[in-house]
Amino acid sequence: MSEEAFDFDVIIAGAGPVGLTMTIDLGRRGIRTMIMERDPSTAPWPKMDRSNARTMEIYRRMGIVDRIRALGYPGDNPMDVLLVRTMNEPPLAQIAFPCVDEKRALVAATNDGTIPLEPYQLVSQNAIEPLLREVAESETPNTTVRYGLELSSIEQDETGVTVKAQRTDGSGEVETFRARYLVGCDGGRSTVRKQLGIRLTGVSAPVDMRQVIFKSKDLYDRMAVPKGRHYSFLSGGSLVAQGSRQEFTFHTPLPEDTDFRKVLREHIGFDCEIDIEHVLTWRPHLRLAERYREGRVLLAGDSVHLVIPTGGLGMNTGIGDAIDLSWKLAGTIHGWGGSELLNSYELERRPVAQRNIEASGWAADGAAYWPATITREVYEFGPVGEAARERLGATFVRQHGRMHGMVGAETCYSYAGSTLVAHEPGNMPHWEFSRIVPHGRPGIRIPHMWLKDGRALQDVLGDDYTLLDLTGTYDSAEMESAFAEIGAPLDVVRLDEPHVRDTLKGSVFLLRPDLHIAWRGRGYPEKAWDIVRLATGHGAGYDA
Repeated sequence: MSEEAFDFDVIIAGAGPVGLTMTIDLGRRGIRTMIMERDPSTAPWPKMDRSNARTMEIYRRMGIVDRIRALGYPGDNPMDVLLVRTMNEPPLAQIAFPCVDEKRALVAATNDGTIPLEPYQLVSQNAIEPLLREVAESETPNTTVRYGLELSSIEQDETGVTVKAQRTDGSGEVETFRARYLVGCDGGRSTVRKQLGIRLTGVSAPVDMRQVIFKSKDLYDRMAVPKGRHYSFLSGGSLVAQGSRQEFTFHTPLPEDTDFRKVLREHIGFDCEIDIEHVLTWRPHLRLAERYREGRVLLAGDSVHLVIPTGGLGMNTGIGDAIDLSWKLAGTIHGWGGSELLNSYELERRPVAQRNIEASGWAADGAAYWPATITREVYEFGPVGEAARERLGATFVRQHGRMHGMVGAETCYSYAGSTLVAHEPGNMPHWEFSRIVPHGRPGIRIPHMWLKDGRALQDVLGDDYTLLDLTGTYDSAEMESAFAEIGAPLDVVRLDEPHVRDTLKGSVFLLRPDLHIAWRGRGYPEKAWDIVRLATGHGAGYDA
């Protein structure tokens, strides 16, 4: 089929943060992309509230990290998590976390690879989506953004995908588009996934949860309890202060017909403005798609993995999907990517989702454990009550704290074993939930390190493949020639950085566009051509 027969290179269904992030990255890589969303505009409700460290590193590379931070908690706002009776009393327990400014100071003072370059950010989905839409619509080439357009059917063949979509403005008008590829980022009830007949497997909770979204201009300023981000109530339920600190979400299993205004007043403990905007009903899931691809149709985000919100791994795992898939689609469409390039998407990302589902379940178990230890003595006065509350507080800190310290799950996922990653003996695709163990083995995201001149290592790496020479003397001619023959873009960065070499146990690295290490060595490789073929998806094996 001729080039002119395609309206777009890629169509993305679903304009949440995952779809919009992928659209921006594809457009910047020269891929003609249309994103469609059935809703008339961006999400009105704050479904998610936390962009984790890895997501913020990604947004830093896209040049929008400061704009995202400006929409959320200010850098000096406390980030603690508390157990309270009401918002008008001293807390029963408090889990301290550094604010963003404190975290930035720690990042600046640390150079051992154990801390990400960017701290996390509390920013609501209904704040971040309009910014991503603006960047996609007005600041990114090669992109078309359509709201009020719902995908209704797909039909694919060997060369492309035909998509039919219906306008949701009441006109009933159906539009037809032709694209090389379709990506479903259309959520847990994904139309794309259902049309492909792909099942989600796993478990779901037997009860529904409510998310009560309300506004209050004076709650955060007037409450007696210390400032923080998450508040768990002794009597049940939890409250999240969103980025503006004037919008809140209350999470509870109470029935839909509950008088939530009354419940909120009881939990808050003093009279303040309460403007309930919406009540969402949802069910906790730990579910994973059987596969991520069917021919020229691929899936990302909640359409292929559903996690319990504990740990904040839902949207953030989806952002990882978007960044893994976008450069592989670009390489395939531009013609330099081999057949293994797109095949590696599921191979790399599905194990990450499985691991994050496990991490989310582990965090949820901790959050469910401490309420089971509440005894009647907790409510008593005197030494007996004080001792019971002290035990409860210690349990809360230990068990509930699981969900708020999962930096390993967020940043240390490894693609070791992928067809795009060089094999090293003993290199396993395993990573810890709660800590970063820095290393330079192939498959891992290259850790954040400070260079001798004060720059961040990640900031000097290119948007495409990067050959990173940490001696400044490596003869890269053969590898550059191999990339040129394949037609894949390559940047060569030469630095003399002994500390980085020692920490990462290597002097030369081939990095992918997503900053994951494809190969490392201590000098000139004997099989540079094989390394390049491997990293670009042309199937050649390579053993260190």
